[in-house]
Amino acid sequence: MLEAINLTKRYEGATALDGLNLKIEPGEVFCLLGANGAGKTTTINLFLDFVQPTSGSAKINGLEVRQHPIETKKYIAYIPEQVMLYRNLSGLENLDYFSGLAGTAHTPAQLIDLFSRVGLSPSVSHNRVSTYSKGMRQKVGIAIALAKNAKALLLDEPTSGLDPKASSEFSELLRTMSAGNVAVLMATHDLFRAKESGSRVGIMKQGRLVDQLKTENLNHTDLERIYLEHMHD
Repeated sequence: MLEAINLTKRYEGATALDGLNLKIEPGEVFCLLGANGAGKTTTINLFLDFVQPTSGSAKINGLEVRQHPIETKKYIAYIPEQVMLYRNLSGLENLDYFSGLAGTAHTPAQLIDLFSRVGLSPSVSHNRVSTYSKGMRQKVGIAIALAKNAKALLLDEPTSGLDPKASSEFSELLRTMSAGNVAVLMATHDLFRAKESGSRVGIMKQGRLVDQLKTENLNHTDLERIYLEHMHD
């Protein structure tokens, strides 16, 4: 569903991403780990067509993002560190608006059902988003992804600033998405969450993917040890 082929991005001589090769299948949760500036956000921005690659290609559902910028966006939903919602609209109005932009129409009952599916009480659906916690806004983001029937979910530090309960609930939602055959690419600093949520983790350093690991073969201590060994190389 998501594929990077020799994907490279340079900015005025500095290499932000260096020859990334990566495949993420439907139902897979791939977590990118690495320090700030390792290339995690650049990778996501290239799939979103926010920036153009210097060389190589990013593909979504077999389509090259640069050649099919409109069509590839139909397959994806994006949840940044701060989910961009209209603060003066209710959660339900935001859900209706953003799913409508994606060309999907839902009845009020269906929208309420989506709220319930992501663990939001129907009682808060008519409250303004300005009253929502960060965890609640993230859940609205997931509801939008469900509403537009996204085949791939791109996440940039989605659990940053969430309390442990909200973070755990977010991981649970990711498992629900992957069970629905959605491909998930998540950039994170959170090793614990990567192990809990991810089916695979990739460790990035200075723009390069230096390791890929299956989480089922690791415990938390192993992952931390391997990650720190790469950081000290």
